[in-house]
Amino acid sequence: MNEQHDTGGSPPAAGPAHLGQPVANLRPVGTHFDQPSYTENFYSAVGGHPTFQKLVDVFYEAVADDELLRPMYPEEDLGPAKERLRMFLEQYWGGPKTYGETRGHPRLRMRHMPFEVTPQARDRWLLHMRHAVESLQLSPLHESTLWDYLERAAHSMVNSA
Repeated sequence: MNEQHDTGGSPPAAGPAHLGQPVANLRPVGTHFDQPSYTENFYSAVGGHPTFQKLVDVFYEAVADDELLRPMYPEEDLGPAKERLRMFLEQYWGGPKTYGETRGHPRLRMRHMPFEVTPQARDRWLLHMRHAVESLQLSPLHESTLWDYLERAAHSMVNSA
């Protein structure tokens, strides 16, 4: 078998993995091309901490006055719940790892088991969260990405008819 070794000549032509990618986005490394480097994740693309802070602030403003959801937050002050949700969402979307460092694995279903999460509670949660997401005025792609996750998460929390 005759193996060919790269001797440091010209970089190889972009193969199928690189089709459709502008050459300017490819970085030569030695004699090979790497995939493009992306510097933004969802967290930073949507505005980082201020965006997630606004999301939970607007959401919990509505929860504070909601007779169905408010009893699910046993703390007199909603501040700790707001902080937990903000930290969780920031970590999930590529921000600081504070949630995991302070609370461990999210275990969302387990953490919600003490509460009766009915389809009605889910729908009310989604109603308030929809208003909060819309208040962010994100691009359509970012809004639909965030909303898709929140909607799926809400459906997965239902634990009671």
